[in-house]
Amino acid sequence: MTEPAKLRHIAISVKDPEKSAKFFEEAFGMTRAGSAQRGVYMTDGVMNVALLNFGDEPTPGFEDQPDYEGLIHFGMWVDDTKATDQRIKDAGGSWMTGRFEQNPNVFYEVKYKTPEGIVFDVTANGWRGAVKEVVPAK
Repeated sequence: MTEPAKLRHIAISVKDPEKSAKFFEEAFGMTRAGSAQRGVYMTDGVMNVALLNFGDEPTPGFEDQPDYEGLIHFGMWVDDTKATDQRIKDAGGSWMTGRFEQNPNVFYEVKYKTPEGIVFDVTANGWRGAVKEVVPAK
């Protein structure tokens, strides 16, 4: 059996990624993991938090809500993408977009929806600043 999926990514729509990054630095001690196409990647050493501004483009999954701010999606880091794809579908989830990459040097996210319509990503390559294996607290 494959290892359980790990929650390692959260994407948030914000008006000002730099201002939001400063808040995450000051309030939570997070550090910058890199630049995103539309904002900033932050990390606590385990999780990647993408602070994104879509400008005039609709926020994916919230196309009917202009100027949406808030949680966009979460991301799961998995070992076996094929088995995970099947488990998602068996559990009532549905594929939205993307394809799995075999090249470990290529970043990708495959998007799905839960039965309730909540968007999430699946990848086997991870996110900047995220760490897959963490020793759980006792």
